[in-house]
Amino acid sequence: MKKILIITGDPNSINSEIIFKAWKKISKSLRKRIFFISNIELIKKQFKILKYKVDIKKVSSLKEASDKFKILNVNLKFNNPFNVSTKNSSKYLLASFDLAHRIALSNKVSGIINCPIDKKLLNKKNYGVTELLASKCKINNNSEVMLIRNKKLSVSPITTHIDIKNVSKNINTNLIVKKVQTIHSWYLKKNKKKVKIAILGLNPHNGELKKGSEENETILPAILKLKKIGINIKGPFVADTIFIKDFKNFDVIVGMYHDQVLAPFKSIFKFDAINITLGLKYIRVSPDHGVAIDLVKKGKANSKSFYECINFIKNF
Repeated sequence: MKKILIITGDPNSINSEIIFKAWKKISKSLRKRIFFISNIELIKKQFKILKYKVDIKKVSSLKEASDKFKILNVNLKFNNPFNVSTKNSSKYLLASFDLAHRIALSNKVSGIINCPIDKKLLNKKNYGVTELLASKCKINNNSEVMLIRNKKLSVSPITTHIDIKNVSKNINTNLIVKKVQTIHSWYLKKNKKKVKIAILGLNPHNGELKKGSEENETILPAILKLKKIGINIKGPFVADTIFIKDFKNFDVIVGMYHDQVLAPFKSIFKFDAINITLGLKYIRVSPDHGVAIDLVKKGKANSKSFYECINFIKNF
């Protein structure tokens, strides 16, 4: 079985807590497949503060088989393990993603799981892990896809980490077609089925489908193109009502911007979701929540999303 890479993510976070809670639940056979990309002294000190007892082992390659907590070490300077400077955290995280990317390209791993990070540590405006890994994979046509998924539903925004005021000028017919094709192809490959996709409009009441509206000029032409190539898609649906009950008739809801689909999805499903990046040269998954700085060292963090990431990626 292929190995699983887990980037432990932002030091200033609940990550060590959710990792430990999930680690306790998984089998020894699955533990043998897992390699953490982290800083060994950071994890040791965080676990000590949290009073977690884990058998940690520093390794240099994926060949070192063990059911211990195996760490591929990345350098990090710190004094307080839960209060690492922005500069050092950023350097450490970027090095962690570089290492994970290089290993993933070797085709020896099922994929990458990254624990939450503060996006400002990536040092670019409107930039998240989705965009970072797409850049590393040299995807320059925006065909990568953010898919928030559980066993009941998936949602996907056409635009990701951009300001609301810039959404309209960043959507176009070809972009919608590319991203929906990526979703359709992934489901066809993974589940051997044509997914039922609903696509939302951008404006309240779909702009009444007026001449000149994004619905009429951009979204409807994309739907027609997608239908012509055999993709099962309907819309545009009005965003303020589809999540009442109509979402149950579809596998995937595609929206025009981040919070249009993520806010209602999280309201319905809470922590029962994972974040998948489609269209890369490998699978990347992460918990569908942030660093939760207000919960650090309190023992109250919910590890469900991270645990589901492991359950999802172990089958690839």
